[in-house]
Amino acid sequence: MERRLQSLATLLKLCCTAKASPYAGLLQSTCRTFSTHFLLQDVVEDLESTKPSQKINNQSVSLAKSLAILSEESLKQDKIRPLSRSDHKRLLELRIKKRVKAQYKNGKFYNIMENVIANADTLRDAYDIICLNSNVDLGSKQEYSCFSSLSEELRNRGFDFEKNAVEFVAKSKVKESLVLPRLKLRIVQEAIRVILEVAFRPYFSKISHGCRSGRGHQSALKFVSKEIGIPNWHFTIPLNKEVDRNMLSKLICEIEEKIDDPHLVSFILGMFEARVLNLAFGKFPKGYGLPQEGILSPILMNIYLDAFDREFFKISMKYEALDLDRNYSMDGHSSNLRAWFRSQIKDKNEKLNHVTETGTTTRLYACRFMDEIFVAVFGSKEVSQSISSEIVDFLNSSLYLDVEHAVDKIEGRDKSHGIQFAGALVRIAMENAAKVHAVHKLKDKVRLFASQKEEIWDAMNLRIGKKWLAYGLRRIKESEIKSLGLSTPLLDQISQYRKEGMKTDHWFKTLLKVWLQDINVKDEANEKVILSKYMAEPALPQDLRDAFYDFQKKASLYISSEEEVTHELLSNFQKIKEDCVIRVEAPLNFIKRSLNRYGLVNLEGHARHVPALIFQDDELIINWFLGLVRRWLRWYSQFDNFEEIRVLITEPVRMSCIRTLAAKYRIHEILIEKKFDISQHFDTDIDLAQTDDAPIHDEALMYGISYSGLCALMLFRVKVPTRNFKCFVMGCLVESPSVYSICVKEKQRFPGWKTGFTPSIHWGLNRKRVGICNKHVKDLYLGNISLQSVEFGALTR
Repeated sequence: MERRLQSLATLLKLCCTAKASPYAGLLQSTCRTFSTHFLLQDVVEDLESTKPSQKINNQSVSLAKSLAILSEESLKQDKIRPLSRSDHKRLLELRIKKRVKAQYKNGKFYNIMENVIANADTLRDAYDIICLNSNVDLGSKQEYSCFSSLSEELRNRGFDFEKNAVEFVAKSKVKESLVLPRLKLRIVQEAIRVILEVAFRPYFSKISHGCRSGRGHQSALKFVSKEIGIPNWHFTIPLNKEVDRNMLSKLICEIEEKIDDPHLVSFILGMFEARVLNLAFGKFPKGYGLPQEGILSPILMNIYLDAFDREFFKISMKYEALDLDRNYSMDGHSSNLRAWFRSQIKDKNEKLNHVTETGTTTRLYACRFMDEIFVAVFGSKEVSQSISSEIVDFLNSSLYLDVEHAVDKIEGRDKSHGIQFAGALVRIAMENAAKVHAVHKLKDKVRLFASQKEEIWDAMNLRIGKKWLAYGLRRIKESEIKSLGLSTPLLDQISQYRKEGMKTDHWFKTLLKVWLQDINVKDEANEKVILSKYMAEPALPQDLRDAFYDFQKKASLYISSEEEVTHELLSNFQKIKEDCVIRVEAPLNFIKRSLNRYGLVNLEGHARHVPALIFQDDELIINWFLGLVRRWLRWYSQFDNFEEIRVLITEPVRMSCIRTLAAKYRIHEILIEKKFDISQHFDTDIDLAQTDDAPIHDEALMYGISYSGLCALMLFRVKVPTRNFKCFVMGCLVESPSVYSICVKEKQRFPGWKTGFTPSIHWGLNRKRVGICNKHVKDLYLGNISLQSVEFGALTR
């Protein structure tokens, strides 16, 4: 009753606003009937004050028309808000999707290539989508004039793939090549992508994540950590295969189930023959907007692996529905469908009973992010191994994929180191109880105190060693002055190592080499260790040395004993299921190594300047560092150890930015920070990543842009061009003032991309020169566009 009265009050207030006078009497009587209720008391006065003869444009207005006028006014207000890139792209895709749906008959799509793709309007819309991906304003861009000729080429099957593609070969022993499309072919690929999404995306399984609205990187990790629970066993399925003839035939069969168009199929086969489609499973990271991904690779990968999704549901039904004679309730709820299956087959086969270690029914969960597969099993290890074997057999036999050691990766609740999935470390952990947290806190304090004392001890010994070194050199130099009369038996003895004409410094170095050989110093020891451990420390009093090492030994024994207590507490807590949680964490050690590899920090972890950026403009230098922080925090925003990541990343990157600008202008770092207000720039990006007001990136519309892998490169300005040419970013017709050389920071063949940190860019693009306008250089650095928007073959035309 309360809800109905609220709805009635809302309707009456709307009518009052519309001044619907013909219905004033009815509304007044209705309000008087319910006037005792407080929701309608304020409406009666408004209705009674309404004049019965009120007209609009001297005509009596009905209630329906008044409501329609209100809706039109609200639409006018909505039009005032400018549309975002995602909104524009959604509208353009809807226009293409309407043309595609018009070709749907009897469960299939017909004549897609001739009636949709080869349509000049579709090609124009696809070009506009490319411009939006390139962050080009549609209102300011010039019209591209090749849609009619391109449409004729597609209809007549005269499209030349070789002329519309460019090949790059890596300068290495492997000689890997990368074929990228030019603008014309990219327009056709964009149109095909939208068409394939119309035909297949509504039928994708719920376990599939990646390149879909609401189902991307963050949703996959959220499903694994929040919705599965604490499984008995979990493992990943590592795939490794490039598309061959068998896989291509399987893919074409999947496409022909929804689309009946030989012309479109032959065009897709032509792109594979021209090697312009880079469809590789497990070879490089997905979702970063790298050139080797290709615009069609995500949707084709989802189409191909959709067969696995369907097979997994069959396997889960087999193991879950056939779990007979068990209490098939899960968390207090029973499944009527599974109960019906069990009742139907119970009399046929009484032996199909998968008994689990915990006494619950067998349950399966899976999550697939592009070509990475995560499987969780509630059941025994034998059941998990059997499920893993069936999955591997299906992938090998039906999908022709290579799977490596999937069975060996099965992990249980007693394994806390976790497994890698979707750029994160997924592991089962215990909730920090008060006792465990206190033990950890006290243990860390003792470890920190002991390490600080050790650092002070080494620093003081090093200082003594340096003083001894300076004192020895000074004594040798003073012995050469005969007027001082400082000759001693020891100096006379070491004079035998001095050859005729040898200078004092050379003589001193020779004496040091002889001394190092006498004390048998290891080769790996550096000069600091030699001075502190081999020279200064042995000269200290024995009581002092014994006291220090006794303290360090007792501290180490205490830390190890507390670790044993902690493990014992955790093992006791592990028996209680509600104390277990799934944690999604980032590998901090790998992040530290990556920061050093990019040149942001030194081996000790201290921030350093980046020499390659010194010759760039101030704004671009700041944007390069801001882009790193923005993409990394956006990637790790939902991780459980986000606070540790934020501290680990933002401060070194901020200090590296300050020191780079300080090295450029050769002024103090404090003055640089005040002049450019560096802290304000970084704090704004950090707050945006941590708050709920952060922009939502729809992976179906902005795939590859949100987490673009540009933190693995930087641009070097090599020269100012002698001839004028347009910007290499697709859709941009602005003249490029400079030529830049791409420097790939991550060139490993198999980088640490499985941990979610910075993938590698193809070797063939290293040192390639591109012309980019100032606006798009900034967009590249900030992550507003990806490398897929750059037409690398523009110079070779």
